[in-house]
Amino acid sequence: MTRFILAFIIGLVVLPFGTLLYLCLGYAPVATKGAPLPFEKRITALALDARVSREAPKQPAVPPTEENLMAGARVYRTHCDICHGEIGGSKPVIAQGEYPPPPQMFNGKGVTNDPVGATYWKVANGIRLTGMRAFTGTLSDMQIWQVSQFLSNGDRPPPTVRQFLQ
Repeated sequence: MTRFILAFIIGLVVLPFGTLLYLCLGYAPVATKGAPLPFEKRITALALDARVSREAPKQPAVPPTEENLMAGARVYRTHCDICHGEIGGSKPVIAQGEYPPPPQMFNGKGVTNDPVGATYWKVANGIRLTGMRAFTGTLSDMQIWQVSQFLSNGDRPPPTVRQFLQ
């Protein structure tokens, strides 16, 4: 039993000290091309999903009307497509060097499967340790809702909105 307690105490000291040494000696991958740390993606996704689930609005403040979707498309074009791409476009150059890579909204899944409130939360608050900045203070609450509705309906925009984006 004494050996077990001694091993446990040594483990409590060695693990944090080893981690600190790993970080201080510069072995941790901090460049965008570096491999993720063990469990990095899982831990950050778990934390983000829990926070968004807890804080995201359940009901949108703006309906997905054609007028709101067009306004959202304008916001997207001005502030978002530089990283997240255009409809039918290739991955933007700036997105090629970001880690984690920003989702390409119109090439692949994007966020059309996410609740509009979750998209609103991400646009309003940003996501730490990514290139996704917070737009609260830059965009009005109405604009954030409009772009969130646009993104949530990005796989089925009205013809006028699709034409605007092409």
